[in-house]
Amino acid sequence: MPIDLSAVSAAEFTDEGSLVRQLASQAQWFTDHYDAIRADAEKLVLALRRSGKKSPVEAFMGEYGLDSREGVAILCLAEALLRIPDAETADTLIKGSFKEAQWLKHLGRSDSLWVNASTWGLMLTGGIVQVSDMAEGGIGALFGRLAGRIGEPVVREALKAGMRLIGGQFVLGETIEDAIAQSEAPWRYSYDLLGEGARTDGQSEAYAKAYAQAIARIAASKEAKAATIWERPSLSIKLSALHPRYELVKRETMIPEMMARLKPLLIATRDAGVMATIDAEESYRLDLSLMIFEKLGHDPDFKGYDGLGLAVQAYQTRALHVIGWLAELAKKTGRRIPLRLVKGAYWDAEIKRAQVLGLPGYPVFTRKEATDASYLACARAIIEEGNAFYPQFATHNALTVTSILHLLRQRRGAAYEFQRLHGMGEGLYEALGQDVPCRVYAPVGPHKDLLAYLIRRLLENGANTSFVHLLVDTSLPLELLLADPLKKLRGYLPGIDLPVALYGTDRRNSQGLDFGNISVLKRLDEALRMRPSETALKPADASAGECETALAQAKQFFPAWDETSALKRAVILEKAAGLIESRREDFLAMLASEAGKTLADGIAEVREAADMCRYYAAQARRLFLSPESLVGPTGEHNGLRLRGRGVFVCISPWNFPLAIFTGQVAAALAAGNAVIAKPAEETPLIAMEAVRLLHEAGIPREALQLVPGDGTVGAALVGDVRVAGVAFTGSTEVAFSINRALAARNAPLASLIAETGGMNAMIVDSSALLEQACDDIMLSAFGSAGQRCSSLRVLYAQRDIADDLLRLLEGAMARLQLGDPPDPATDIGPVISAEAKEMLVRHAEKMKKEARLVAVAKAPDAGGHFFPPHLFEIQKMAQLPGEVFGPILHMIRYDHEALDGVIADINATGYGLTFGIHSRIIDRAQRIASRIRAGNCYIN
Repeated sequence: MPIDLSAVSAAEFTDEGSLVRQLASQAQWFTDHYDAIRADAEKLVLALRRSGKKSPVEAFMGEYGLDSREGVAILCLAEALLRIPDAETADTLIKGSFKEAQWLKHLGRSDSLWVNASTWGLMLTGGIVQVSDMAEGGIGALFGRLAGRIGEPVVREALKAGMRLIGGQFVLGETIEDAIAQSEAPWRYSYDLLGEGARTDGQSEAYAKAYAQAIARIAASKEAKAATIWERPSLSIKLSALHPRYELVKRETMIPEMMARLKPLLIATRDAGVMATIDAEESYRLDLSLMIFEKLGHDPDFKGYDGLGLAVQAYQTRALHVIGWLAELAKKTGRRIPLRLVKGAYWDAEIKRAQVLGLPGYPVFTRKEATDASYLACARAIIEEGNAFYPQFATHNALTVTSILHLLRQRRGAAYEFQRLHGMGEGLYEALGQDVPCRVYAPVGPHKDLLAYLIRRLLENGANTSFVHLLVDTSLPLELLLADPLKKLRGYLPGIDLPVALYGTDRRNSQGLDFGNISVLKRLDEALRMRPSETALKPADASAGECETALAQAKQFFPAWDETSALKRAVILEKAAGLIESRREDFLAMLASEAGKTLADGIAEVREAADMCRYYAAQARRLFLSPESLVGPTGEHNGLRLRGRGVFVCISPWNFPLAIFTGQVAAALAAGNAVIAKPAEETPLIAMEAVRLLHEAGIPREALQLVPGDGTVGAALVGDVRVAGVAFTGSTEVAFSINRALAARNAPLASLIAETGGMNAMIVDSSALLEQACDDIMLSAFGSAGQRCSSLRVLYAQRDIADDLLRLLEGAMARLQLGDPPDPATDIGPVISAEAKEMLVRHAEKMKKEARLVAVAKAPDAGGHFFPPHLFEIQKMAQLPGEVFGPILHMIRYDHEALDGVIADINATGYGLTFGIHSRIIDRAQRIASRIRAGNCYIN
């Protein structure tokens, strides 16, 4: 029987302050024995400092922290240089990375010969690519002569070799054979094959094959013949490498497919008698990882196999709950679980994700001392569970090590081990002696796959709070290095404001949902099931008489609403934002049924609607609350006061029937205008509910009136002389017609605020991380079924990486699921109408004759207006007659030297709402952004 995961998932966003108080209580044993623990740790640290032994990695990270320009320059180069295929882009990256770097100050500061040699190489390279940074004469003149003699190609290759050398310090070998050959007694080894986050089935199959080969090599090694399974080498497996859609919402189809790849690997480790550890990843994958781990635990094929392990991250707020859940699983299955306790390496990403999604809290602790306390509490829980676990404590912190050893003395004879990263912590564990078993977590793989691992290690151990970083600073007093972390928990306050406070005192962040949390998904499913499947009757189109009545009432009421204080208007809009969020499930059901919105798109739209209300409330306070004082040159008092213009007609589209509708209305109301809202004829029910909610919040009925109907209703409103302004979102053609209608009136000039679509483009150069670009392209081109004004229409890919990017996109498209919008597993819903689908079909047929069809997603078997995403390769922008509103992406290859022409072609379309850049070269991205004529520019 499955073990209930609800307690684990529900604990994800527990109040951090109360959770830390619990941790402090559970880790009280540490404070009670702190003096003895610290004394042991001090002996270790002093022995380390006296020996002066530091690995090249530790010395390098001590010298080049991430708080220095030089450390960041190395990070940029290590992240991108080795995967850039063309010389021109590589040279540009080198020059940009070395800008303002001062290598000379690092020379001779480290006692590591390897670090000083690296510094010399970087300093020489920096001087060659940017001679102007050095003083005239002397060493600067030498650099100048070197630059002239050897030229950039030699510098480039030398620097690539340097990056391989630096990267090589972080990996044990580029192949499993090399890694096994490099392994040394008395260390045990856990081999970690580089690579994670597959985007395609091809990538997943390649990773599975690599894991299988590694297991075979490990099984054949002499170390695999050790007496016990704990002494033998092991393998770490990342589940995200084995499936391109390793997501909780995909669990129904994903788990069987994952098991088909994962189980044969684990049977091979079982037969070889070695351990396999399911590695830790981001918190939104935790519930899914535990589901899979439980399924494996109950599998009779693994009966008697105590080598199936899991990594637990102590920085997660639910770490203790996970350990309790695993202990119950161990008892139910009669297995002993190898449990690797780590602190965690995705902290920055976890914080940003929670903020972007508007989650109720953070899944990780926001201060390091809380993570330290959690690690100690988790260590005790693991040890106290006795034979449920084989403990594996991964740490480089001397105080943590001595704390755990103190606990282990109470359980003499219990099997355990410590773990360290390859290239780090060697001196610490050598000082402890061979009686303390230690396993090396050893990355294996080519340099091109090193990126994700290397970035985590640099961020984790290069941070100025890292024990590794502080240990090498011999000027740091021991009392600071070995301070009691629990003392810092007294009066604990989280280190970062909650996601709701992302915008400070200006406004609240809107509330989102975590689709990686099983409790959240279950509550959402239950809430949606309670909503009626049938929607209300569609309102009839407004008659000419109803339009006249609305205009007359709005005109008459405008002065009263304009005189209403900006503060009161703001308070009403903020109340409306709260009401929108409180009725999220109602709106999600309506968005799915009336507009074909998936749950993910629906949640984003509900959040945006609430954001709009709060944003314009804040603007009302800032701009309308009191007059702005102006300087009076001769002593008089001058003031600038903003007021409403009169009656505003807000014409909103069907593709964002709640967010844009609400945004237009909220902006006009916040400014003191009376509003007549004319929603798209396809989505009047959502608009009707939004207006009802705004009235409930306090907007007078005369100030906001709903007038549904088709284009003839909109035209009648726009042509009336009582209208002072129009807010419109939709097609460019309709925007032009509204502009002409307003200009033709014999009336005061009206304002027209129009947002239309465009030939939105993206440039991806050869320095970009293609997996990251792939994710953004898929979301931008195909999210909301490509029915966004900001959707990506034309992708420009540098020729050097175009084929690789196309393969990624093709594989990712093959995994898109089209289907019922309320199903959380659905990626793409239907397009809005039969007419919209027919337009897309006609364009696709035309493109099949004039361009190359690269990929097309699988259409669902069910009926409805489904149009599968298409990817075409075309030769030039001129092949497109205009914007095609739907999930069709066009790709154009470009050469590096033709970038200016690409910019000119994009600008020549005459309109663009959004534009995207994927480049690791800052100067290039900024130059492109400064020249592109688009409403919004996004640089990644």
